[in-house]
Amino acid sequence: MSKVKPATVAKQKFNQDIHFLDGPSSRGKEFSFVWKAMYQFIRGFRTLHFVGPCISVFGSARTEESHPVYKQSYEIGKRIAAMGFTVMTGGGPGVMEAANRGAFENGGQSVGCTIRLPREQNNNAYMHRSVDFSYFFVRKVLLVKYSHAFVVMPGGFGTLDELFETLTLIQTGILHNFPVVVIGRNYYAELWVFIEKMIQEGTIDSKDLHLIKVTDNIDDAMKHIESYIQNHYQIRPKPKAWWILGERSTMPQTRVY
Repeated sequence: MSKVKPATVAKQKFNQDIHFLDGPSSRGKEFSFVWKAMYQFIRGFRTLHFVGPCISVFGSARTEESHPVYKQSYEIGKRIAAMGFTVMTGGGPGVMEAANRGAFENGGQSVGCTIRLPREQNNNAYMHRSVDFSYFFVRKVLLVKYSHAFVVMPGGFGTLDELFETLTLIQTGILHNFPVVVIGRNYYAELWVFIEKMIQEGTIDSKDLHLIKVTDNIDDAMKHIESYIQNHYQIRPKPKAWWILGERSTMPQTRVY
C-alpha cells in the first residue's frame, strides 16, 4: 500500500483539476476542464456585467489592518469611489479588504473576483457583489476586462504577476494604455532598478516606462488616473438588463466609460 502525503490529499481536496498542468490527460478530463473554465467565464460575465466602470486594486493578502499600507489602501478605495468608479479587487483579506472597505463604507460600489485557495484567501465582508473562481487565469481575465485603471500596492508573487501581465497587455496593444499606478517607492525600489537594467540590456524600451507611475502620494495617484480618464475616455450607454435571462441591473453607478 502506497503512503499518501497529507499535502497531496489537501491539494486534491482544494482542486480536483490540480493535475491538469502535469501534461496530457484523457480526452474526457480535458474536455471537462474546458467546460468548467467556460462555465466560470460565463458566470463571471453575468455577475459583473452591470457593475459599472471599475478600477482594480492589487496587493498583498497578508497586510494586517494596523499596517500603514492597509490604511493607504482604504483611502485609495474611498477616493476611487468618490471618482464614481467601482472598486474591484481579488476579494480577499489584506490590501484587497482595505480597498473594498474604503469604497463600501463611504457610499461607493465594491466588487471582488475571489479565488479558492488552500490557505490565505478568505473572502472579505466589504463587497456588494463577488464571483468565485477556481482558476487563476479566468480570474485575471475578469479583473482586467472590467477595469479602466490599475493601482498596485505592495504585494508578493501574485501582485507582481498581476502587475507585469497588465503591463504586457498594454505594451503589446492588447489592452488600451490604461493608467497603472504603483504605490510604494521604497518597497519597489529594487524592482525599479531591475527594470532600468532591462532597458540597459535592451529587453524593454525606455518608452515603456511611461506605462507606470510610481508614487507614495495618493493625491498624485488619483490625479494621474483622473487626468487620463478626462482626456481619453468617452461615455457609453449603460448595458441594459435582459429580463428573459433573469438579469437585474441592481448596482447604481454615476458614469460609464
